[in-house]
Amino acid sequence: MRWTLGRIARADPGVGARRAWHVRKLIVATLVGAVLGVIGARVLFVGSGLSLIPWSIVGMALGAWCSSLGETLSVGAVFGFVLAFVFMVAGYAGAAPLLTRVLPFAALGVVGAVFGMVVGLVGFYLGRLVQGDGRRPT
Repeated sequence: MRWTLGRIARADPGVGARRAWHVRKLIVATLVGAVLGVIGARVLFVGSGLSLIPWSIVGMALGAWCSSLGETLSVGAVFGFVLAFVFMVAGYAGAAPLLTRVLPFAALGVVGAVFGMVVGLVGFYLGRLVQGDGRRPT
C-alpha cells in the first residue's frame, strides 16, 4: 500500500490521487521556476544567455518526471512562465515603478511558458526513450 495525502491509496490510484500528484508537480514547478529565476537574474550567468542551459536541463527533467502529455504541457507552462516572470522582476532596475512593468513582464512570461512546454516535451519524450518501455507516450 502507498500513502497518498494522508490516506491509504489503492493499487490503482483514482482520479483524486492522480490530480493530487499533478498539483504537487505544479507546485514543484512553480518553486523551482521561481528559484531559478532569482538565481539567473542575480547570481549565476547574470547578463548571459548561458542561463538557458540550466533552465533547459531543469525543464527537461520536469518533463521526464511527468506521466502524460497533458501533465507535461501544464507543468512546463507553469515552470516557464514563473521562471521568466520572476527572472524579469528580480533583474529589474529601471527608474519606473515595478508595478508599471507587471503586465509587460507577464506578457513576456507567456513566451517563457512556451519555452517551458517545448523543453518539457523534449524531456518527456527523452524520458520515455531512456525507459525503453516501448509504449507510445499518452
